Amino acid sequence: MYRFLLSRQWVIITLVALLLIPTMIRLGIWQMHRYEERSARNQLVADALTAEPVPVERLTSPGHTVTRDERYRTVTAEGHFDTEREVVVRRRVNADEEVGFHVLTPFVLDDGKVLLVNRGWIPADGPSQTAFPKIPAPPGGELTVTGRLMPDETTAASGIKNLKGLPDRQIMLINSEQEARRLGAQVLGGYIAQTAPEPKGDTPELLGRPGDENAALNYAYAIQWWLFAAAVPIGWVVLVRRERRDRREAERQEAEEAQPAAV
Repeated sequence: MYRFLLSRQWVIITLVALLLIPTMIRLGIWQMHRYEERSARNQLVADALTAEPVPVERLTSPGHTVTRDERYRTVTAEGHFDTEREVVVRRRVNADEEVGFHVLTPFVLDDGKVLLVNRGWIPADGPSQTAFPKIPAPPGGELTVTGRLMPDETTAASGIKNLKGLPDRQIMLINSEQEARRLGAQVLGGYIAQTAPEPKGDTPELLGRPGDENAALNYAYAIQWWLFAAAVPIGWVVLVRRERRDRREAERQEAEEAQPAAV
């Protein structure tokens, strides 16, 4: 009755089904791991954003690599901006996906060390890509800045190529080691995305808070893959029963057609 399962076609169908089941189960497990990783990162970011502000030198120092636990921590620093040596970071977008620059201004601390401050986004509305754009000045004199601590940018982490031969005072990546060489100063590891004081006229446009990664989507994908895995044996049984029914119907019709010839 089920000898057709030994045919070449059905052996292949059965083998494919047997391979699909563990493959889909593994894909579901992988998606669940991605869900757990993203949920953990979201919680890490949330914890960092809600933590009490601390002086920047409590978390970073010259040559320091900002860790995952330190990223997005709110820090404060006292000193003054050095606008004479500020640069702009090319090919950066704002919340509306408009291309422009990030303004990177050295902030000289009271002890002489330098903190890199990303003051926010400005549009690329200069006369040319090579011209240094007009940048609103920050507050002068001694002040306290507040911002979210960020790790140095690298090509590996960002996917942005660190191009050479750029126009004067324009860079591709925010990297404290490179800026330390350019400035000839002790530069704290990483940089901060400024949150206070807010700029006059809302320009430069302060960078927005980091958004949550869509962990729920990975959870849904995991359930989807496991449902697919459960559907494979059900589908195989349905196909087998349909094949058996079709074969029995064909045999019945052949018998009925052969009966008058035998009389």
